[in-house]
Amino acid sequence: MIQIQSYLDVADNSGARKSMCIRVLGTGNRRYAGVGDIIVAVVKEAVPNMSLKRSEVVRAVAACTRKGMKRCNGMVLGFDDNAAVVVNQEGNPRGTRIFGPVARELREYNFARVVSLAPEVL
Repeated sequence: MIQIQSYLDVADNSGARKSMCIRVLGTGNRRYAGVGDIIVAVVKEAVPNMSLKRSEVVRAVAACTRKGMKRCNGMVLGFDDNAAVVVNQEGNPRGTRIFGPVARELREYNFARVVSLAPEVL
């Protein structure tokens, strides 16, 4: 679960390294975001000479969370850290590479491009 002011690692090469969630998008006043949810985040740490700068507000999709999520077959899947992938308005990733594994549930939420760029899908 990701909530407001949660720090996330950025799992792509868009230029951001760490980000902080400032809003969970969705219907109503949602408090938590899970895998596949879109959040509004601010870049807290960035690589020099890249497209994203520090203190820039971006949209991101939660790619993996520490909190275990239960699948329909009964398996519980949790990751080592909270990570997000920076996306644009259409849901396509802003980076060209994705680092680390992502959850298979992203394909169900119409983030097929993110899943295709990932080196491992769990």
